[in-house]
This record gives sequence, C-alpha cells and structure tokens, in this order.
Amino acid sequence: MKKIRKVVFPAAGLGTRFLPATKVIPKEMIPIVDIPQIQVGVQEALDAGIEDIIFITGRGKVSVVDHFDISYELEERLRSRGKDELHTLAREISDKAHVVSIRQKNPLGLGHAILCSKNVVGNEPFAVILSDDIIRSEKPAIGQLTEAYEKHGGAIVSVMEVEGEEISKYGSVIPSDNSPPGPHLTPLKGMVEKPLASEAPSNLAIIGRYILPPEIFDCLENVEPDANGEIQLTDGIRLLMKQMPVFAYEFEGKRYDVGDKLGFLQATVEFALDRDDVGPSFRNYLRSLKL
Repeated sequence: MKKIRKVVFPAAGLGTRFLPATKVIPKEMIPIVDIPQIQVGVQEALDAGIEDIIFITGRGKVSVVDHFDISYELEERLRSRGKDELHTLAREISDKAHVVSIRQKNPLGLGHAILCSKNVVGNEPFAVILSDDIIRSEKPAIGQLTEAYEKHGGAIVSVMEVEGEEISKYGSVIPSDNSPPGPHLTPLKGMVEKPLASEAPSNLAIIGRYILPPEIFDCLENVEPDANGEIQLTDGIRLLMKQMPVFAYEFEGKRYDVGDKLGFLQATVEFALDRDDVGPSFRNYLRSLKL
C-alpha cells in the first residue's frame, strides 16, 4: 500500500454554534488554552508522519493559513529580545508542516470540501481530519488509521461506541458479516446519517478521521446532492463500497467534540490540568470553588 503523505482539513464552515465569537474569528482558531484547535489536529498529523497539510478554507479564514506561515516581524522581535523559547514555539510547527490552501467558494457540504482537494491530492490515498474532533491518545489517532490502511488497504472511517440516544447525533455504520481483517477493524456494508436511536444499525458512531483512496473523488462527483443541495461524504463512501472494502476502526483514545460548547469546555479544562505551566495552579483554583 502507498504511504499516506497528505491530509485534508476541511475548514470552511461558518462556526455558527460559537457566535458571536466566530463573526470575526474562524472556529478552527479558537484555542484550547493557547493552542488553536486546528493546530492540535495538524500536530496529530505531523506526529503520525504526515507533513503535507491541505486546508479547505472559505471566506474569512485567512488567519487559519497565516497561523502556519512564518511571521518574520514577530520572530525577529522575539529573537532580538532573547526570548528564544517563545521564538522556537512560534516557528516550530511552521517549519514542519508543508501547507497548501484551497478555497471552497460555496459551502456545499463535507463531501464537496473533500472534492475541492482532488487536484492537489492526485492519484494517491490520503487522510482527512475534522478539527472539531480532538482525540487525545498515546498513539496519534490518524496514525492508528494509517497503520491499519498500510496493512489491509480499502478505505477506513474512525468510529467510537456511544450510548443510547447519542447515536442520533452522528452517522452510524452498518457492519457486514465478513470477518474482521485485523484488530479494531469492522468491515462495513453501509452507513446511516443521524438515525433515530430505535433505528440505528449499530452503536458505532462515525468520528472525524478518515483514510480515503483517490477513487473517492469519482464517487463524490457522481453522488446526488441532498435536500439542502450539499454533497455528503457518507454518500460518496456508500458508492465507494461497491468498488472496495470499507472498514470502521475503533480508535484508542479520548475524543472531545470542541464544536460543541460543553465539549470545548471539557477539553480546555483537561488540557489545562495536564500542562506543567498552569496545571498545578489551575487544579488548586478548581478545588477552591464551592461547586
């Protein structure tokens, strides 16, 4: 199997759940403590050995790309003032990531966003990371999927088990009767978008990590838009199932939905508590609260 060298980050959404902040700040740039959400995802990709970063952006998302560029004025000021540690921090991820930005001119769904990357991805498999889903794990979540792909091929979507009514918030996968080819993998025969809990085919919810072959682009070009005129990735993957195996992968790690206010707060608190610089003081502050 070809090595996964490229990762696509759809980042053209409006972030309406975080208005009014997202009126001027891209939702992907809202920080977890002091690290923008999208940087957490990019670091995950870099830690998995993926260095070619493809951002699918929209109007008002210039700062997403600028964040991963070199800031000469800032870096020179830090260097001249002897703030070497901050200089290294500001420069480190810019040196590692090879960034390409593509404008999605019309917000026509996740599938359309992926389709916008076709000419840059080319004829090779690639990863997709949705920065709304932050996954903390010993081994990078996207790296777990790339290892599974390199052993078994096909296409892979990440999943996690959810309880009861929660499945109606996610896409749910339909397992097939085929034998799993390896650990954590479940062969699939279908997917259902946000089913009623009583009608869900499984309790495995689709989470924002994918390994996709280049054949997905032809599938996305041939799916029918939904009632809102959007091209959905799940519809494209259903077509892909007619050509090759598609697997669900139950990743190891803890996932936070930082596109949701509660999930964002949970991630911020837990990330802060694990920090050497603010963790101890923040823990003492939380203990002092009369909750």
